[in-house]
Amino acid sequence: MNTTYLAQEAAQPQGVGNPLLNIAIFAVFIIVTMFIVTRAGKTTSESADFYTGGASFSGTQNGLAIAGDYLSAASFLGIVGSIALTGYDGFLYSIGFFVAWLVALLLVAEPLRNVGRFTMADVLSFRLRQKPVRVAAAFGTLFVSLFYLIAQMAGAGSLVSVLLDLHTFWAQALCVFVVGIVMIAYVLIGGMKGTTYVQMIKAVLLISGVAIMTVLVFIAVRGGMNTLFTDAIGAHGASEYIQEKGYEATDIMVPGLKYGASLTSQIDFISLGLSLVLGTAGLPHVLMRFYTVPTAKEARKSVTWAIVLIGAFYLLTLVLGYGAAALVGPDRILAAPGGANAAAPLLAFELGGSIFMALISAVAFATVLAVVAGLAITASASVAHDIYDAVLRDGTATEAEQVRVSRITVVVIGVVAIVLGILAMSQNVAFLVSLAFAIAASANLPTILYSLYWKRFNTTGAVASMYTGLITALVLIVLSPAVSGAPSAMFPNADWSIFPLTSPGIVSIPLAFIAGIIGTFVGKPDNMDALQSEMEVRSLTGVGVEAPVDH
Repeated sequence: MNTTYLAQEAAQPQGVGNPLLNIAIFAVFIIVTMFIVTRAGKTTSESADFYTGGASFSGTQNGLAIAGDYLSAASFLGIVGSIALTGYDGFLYSIGFFVAWLVALLLVAEPLRNVGRFTMADVLSFRLRQKPVRVAAAFGTLFVSLFYLIAQMAGAGSLVSVLLDLHTFWAQALCVFVVGIVMIAYVLIGGMKGTTYVQMIKAVLLISGVAIMTVLVFIAVRGGMNTLFTDAIGAHGASEYIQEKGYEATDIMVPGLKYGASLTSQIDFISLGLSLVLGTAGLPHVLMRFYTVPTAKEARKSVTWAIVLIGAFYLLTLVLGYGAAALVGPDRILAAPGGANAAAPLLAFELGGSIFMALISAVAFATVLAVVAGLAITASASVAHDIYDAVLRDGTATEAEQVRVSRITVVVIGVVAIVLGILAMSQNVAFLVSLAFAIAASANLPTILYSLYWKRFNTTGAVASMYTGLITALVLIVLSPAVSGAPSAMFPNADWSIFPLTSPGIVSIPLAFIAGIIGTFVGKPDNMDALQSEMEVRSLTGVGVEAPVDH
């Protein structure tokens, strides 16, 4: 997907609301959530508390938290902006993100909960050799989390820039920096318990806010979906941006504005869809949420709640996207700080004025904080539990040592995410998240499926699959127009892009599956038949879930 539409166009920027009012509402929101995090953090003393909240949440609570974890800045800011500017093609993100949950529910949710304890690597290494598999899984977790974090940071920078009417690069970069610091504080203070409570609150507020905005959109256009589509087409027809690009106004109603122009764009469409649908089942921070409930039954219940909430949300993004196109217009969206990512807050301003926009933006900001906190915990758990304890200390690290390493990791990955988030500020956050999905589907999903369902699968196959998928996806992303060679690329003034697609999934995902098969047949058997049988029984029945595996 070429995201050149995110470049700031020639339209005159307009201030939105009162910056002092906006920041005051933000501050209240941060203070309240920080209070909740601090209260929850007082009960975080052991590694199980820090990573999984002591597995003390009900299915309903965890379902809300999963929705809060999954409905990120990409879901609200990125998708609404993408639909507003590209119509049907932008709605692909909503469809892909939602349909992906069926894969996660049917194939991995319950077996993963039954086999693992803290991280995805617990499952992957259950019947394989611990050290090589845990190291490979940790690298996959870190890179998926990092790309996801970059998207959230970029979205937060766009959001705050709109509220404070900041148009310079360094002012927006400062916003990203502040968001990163607050995120680090959330995790260090509250751990998984504090983060989960914030995610539950955020999910309720976000879905409620989107529902209210949907009703207000239909009131504003004085009609139903047909009227909304007609008004959106009219706004696109009057857009200088659309005219400059040579598109017909009706193109937003059909596939073609971005993906139908050439064979390359059509292949990119398939690659993006493949990454979105398969990526969720390999997202470490989503999979880790299944460990925060006490039983497999509660895990299934939490997924059911999550699907209902997430499905309702994504259906409403279609209304908000076309509402932003009709009521705000492409030119004004592109002229705002953050480009396409500003569509949702600008729509809120049109519907309810400064206070309503500030409230909706505060919820979106909480969305960013909750998601980045969950990602940071996942990355820190992977380093502390999978690398430090299992590999470097051979399982002898104390609870206090693991939590200390986790907190150090949170700071390090937070700093890296801040730097890369600043570089990615011009990108649509939904697109940035799709890259994380592509890495997850390439590096993690093949090994998860093979580990759960293929008895012959061995350590060589697991390591080959994970490294092949991870390295291929990363290399293709670096060599794609998303990083260089395009106005909205991370490095717009350089061009080393030799891979034509912006989404690597169509190449990296099949290669990872093939590498797992080849590695399994080439490598030696692990001769762990007893563990294979135990894993099969646990994954299907949940018997022995609480017993850690030591081998």
